[in-house]
Amino acid sequence: MYKKIAGTLPLLAAAFMLLTGFSWSFGGNKCKEALELAEKLPALADQEARIKQEERIRTLCPDGAAAQFVQGLQAERAGNSDGAVVAYRRALQQEPDLAVANGNLGLLYLDKGLVDDAAISLTRALTALRLPAYHKAMGRIMLDKKFYVLALYHYGEAGRMAPGDAVVVAGQAEVFAAQGQTGRATDEFKRALVLEPSNEQAVAALAALYLQQNQQDAALELLKKGTVANPRSQRLHLMLADLYEARGDLKQAEYERLLGGKKVAVPEQPSQPEGLALAEKYAAAGKTDEAIEAYQIVMRQQPDAIEPYEGLGTLYYKSGREADAILAYREAVHRGSTRPEVYYNLGLLYEKRNQLDEAVVSYKRAVERRPSFAEARLKLADIRYSRGNTQEAIEQYVEFLKLKPESADIHLKLARIFVANKNLNLAEDSYKAVLGLAPDNPDANREIATLYKNKGLNDKALEHYRKALDLQKDDSETRNALVAIYVKEKKYDELALLLKEAVELAPDDPNNHYKLGLIYDFKKEYEHAADSYKKAIELKPDHARALHALGRVHIKTGRLSEAREALEAAKKADPTMEETAVLLNNIRDEFNPVPRAAVKSQKAKKVKSKKVTKSKTVKKKSSAKKTKAPAKKTTR
Repeated sequence: MYKKIAGTLPLLAAAFMLLTGFSWSFGGNKCKEALELAEKLPALADQEARIKQEERIRTLCPDGAAAQFVQGLQAERAGNSDGAVVAYRRALQQEPDLAVANGNLGLLYLDKGLVDDAAISLTRALTALRLPAYHKAMGRIMLDKKFYVLALYHYGEAGRMAPGDAVVVAGQAEVFAAQGQTGRATDEFKRALVLEPSNEQAVAALAALYLQQNQQDAALELLKKGTVANPRSQRLHLMLADLYEARGDLKQAEYERLLGGKKVAVPEQPSQPEGLALAEKYAAAGKTDEAIEAYQIVMRQQPDAIEPYEGLGTLYYKSGREADAILAYREAVHRGSTRPEVYYNLGLLYEKRNQLDEAVVSYKRAVERRPSFAEARLKLADIRYSRGNTQEAIEQYVEFLKLKPESADIHLKLARIFVANKNLNLAEDSYKAVLGLAPDNPDANREIATLYKNKGLNDKALEHYRKALDLQKDDSETRNALVAIYVKEKKYDELALLLKEAVELAPDDPNNHYKLGLIYDFKKEYEHAADSYKKAIELKPDHARALHALGRVHIKTGRLSEAREALEAAKKADPTMEETAVLLNNIRDEFNPVPRAAVKSQKAKKVKSKKVTKSKTVKKKSSAKKTKAPAKKTTR
């Protein structure tokens, strides 16, 4: 009986467990399933399906990494980014390779400005899960770090997965712009705006490109459309405000600034102390000594006042008392002066003393207090460039040109910097900006011509070289460049005209006559060639090349006596000219010919003489052998 009961108990227990829904709780398997479901969440587009799957994950493994990840998602949806970060970190403590947690954490880090942490988390995520959002974020990070090849790779991957994403297209355009591919960048920004007309990034970047190319009207039109499509964009409204201000429309600029969230505060002007007003009155009337005394009285009365030091510094500065001006301005700065002119003037004084570090600090403070202070930006750019900080110089020059786009000289300076850095597309844009403002600038025409020549665009190069030469007839550099192109393209008529013009401009230069002679010589106009060579020799009697060329022309025209005379003079002027010696020998052969029969007779005599000598030698040797042979002795 006992044995029967013992055998029945396990069966009853098993039945009880099955009927009551009891499981053995192999938690590891359920948590693994939850992790697999979590990795699939990003692929679910339907919101209701996502929520159901999240609940299933939490049911399967309530305390596991997948559940922590779901908690992070819910915190993000509620706007609690800090809570989401904590949840994702907890998930990764349990499962360091959970790709979705790494990816979402990386995106949050990027939003918070923790770029390096974001890059690490996103890289871990992409090793297992290649989502367009992760590639897009990595593209932005690589772009900001100026790793342009990697940025293009990540944007390319994101674009392959999400071809209609305007942010991806705009990101690629930003890479092209940073690489100097202005045309390609412009096309891509336009494509991004077709995909998403309200894309703030594309509007702002394309407007900046237009301003860099001095296309203010295009930038204005684009920003207007951008603010209509994206009326809450503070960035676009403020860009538009700056553009209106640069164009002199201050009322519209103020309106856009209000829309951009910046109220234009009009500070109440406090009543000036009587002594300060008196000092300024004296200063305006040119009564320097009285003004100085009045300022000093105010200083004694109000030791912490800023205005008297500002005024005194300016007074000293204008009167040439530089050391006193520096001291006064320093006092104003120490007391917290907000006037950008104080910092700018202090920068000028430091720069004049070659204290460039102090000057840079002062100019930067001037710009901080007034970002539209164009002159301070220009000074900063010049110092940066003189010290070899090319990139910082370019940034300041570009900012200056946004404020004063009509400054052709700065466009030209920027073009030369781009040429030196081999950014030829940007250089071309800058040269075009110069010529748009000053089409008769000879330097810009000559330099853009050289740029086109180096690119192999000889037609454009010729156009600008000719323009430069029309503007400066005595520009030998341009003339020589034209000569080189004409020779390369075998345009000998144009070359002859160019060299004739050079002769007319500098008739006393023997080399001009010599070069013109060479062209006539090549065209087989030997009389003209001889005249040009003779003129060169007349101006410089020992012009070896002209003498040699004249001798050569005389040989071609059969004037051998004159040729010999010219060539001998050339050899005397330059004994190292081997070709001259060859031509002289040829002429001597013509003047002293040796008859053919005589040559043969002489050769025959020499041969016969050699034979006779040889036979005599042989006979002598044979007789000597006979004489010297001794008789053999015999022994018995």
